[in-house]
Amino acid sequence: MSNSNLATALWRISSFSGNNGTCVQVAALPDGRIAVRNSNHPDGGMVLFTPAEMTAWIHGVKAGEFDDLTI
Repeated sequence: MSNSNLATALWRISSFSGNNGTCVQVAALPDGRIAVRNSNHPDGGMVLFTPAEMTAWIHGVKAGEFDDLTI
């Protein structure tokens, strides 16, 4: 992925992000994938999802499938 795609990406921060370092951002990329990163470390890497993968992830979160991983 080119740096220009990331530089022009419209990153959105979660309303659940806070001042304690739990800052998550997402961006829809021109190639259709969705990028997820830590806004405190924007150059530290990201996870890329296809729309189908993001849909599965969101459905799993909403269903509580990952609740055991939270504080």
